[in-house]
Amino acid sequence: MITFSLQSGSNGNAIYVEAGDVRLIFDAGISGRSAAARAARHGRSLHDCDALIISHNHSDHTRCAGIFHRKFGLPIYVSPRVWRAIRPNAGAVTDIRPYEPGRPLVFDGVTVHTIRTPHDGIDTVCFVVEHDGRRLGILTDLGRPFPALRDILGEVDAAYLESNYDPEMLDLGPYPERLKRRIAGNGGHLSNAESADLADTCAGPRLQWLAVAHLSEQNNRPDLALDCHRSRIGSMFPVHLASRHEAGALLEV
Repeated sequence: MITFSLQSGSNGNAIYVEAGDVRLIFDAGISGRSAAARAARHGRSLHDCDALIISHNHSDHTRCAGIFHRKFGLPIYVSPRVWRAIRPNAGAVTDIRPYEPGRPLVFDGVTVHTIRTPHDGIDTVCFVVEHDGRRLGILTDLGRPFPALRDILGEVDAAYLESNYDPEMLDLGPYPERLKRRIAGNGGHLSNAESADLADTCAGPRLQWLAVAHLSEQNNRPDLALDCHRSRIGSMFPVHLASRHEAGALLEV
């Protein structure tokens, strides 16, 4: 299995996964032009992908779903409730494949497990992609460290894991108090420390690498997220960054 992030953060999200003959894109929160250029840097074309899979309705995951569909010819896999929410902004779309959150999607030997999260979007899910005995977690927009998340981290070979904010930066930052409470609340995002604690206490022996993901622009910095995880994890496994501004490293699972 091969994967890289096209972008991950509060300003937009899209992740590429290649497993056997199947190529998938998870979320479409960046422009089609940026997505195509970043995929090309790793020798991939989004025209070769089999599906776009949407995790929930928030715009940093969906704003360009219609563009990905039209530009790259991708069917959109999305829950009916999420599709109703994003449809007014999607433009012309002719191939919607509804899925039920909590039930798996199957693509020619590749299973995409959809796991509900407590995040405050509509039908929010995270994903585990399984192929040929390997499992990759795409674990963002999590709300809080819910029990199933701990189980997932013990069973995957690699994972993108949300590390959204630094508590001190959030507390001292410019956001209104209502938004600060939402981010740090049970339906918001994981902090660096919460993410690092999960990685330290729940990662199983098969975990090869972790990529910190979905960093906030205003309330986090890459060095803070990486240092927090590396200080907890030590040399157990490598920790990468899923960047807010460019394609991430080409990673194998």
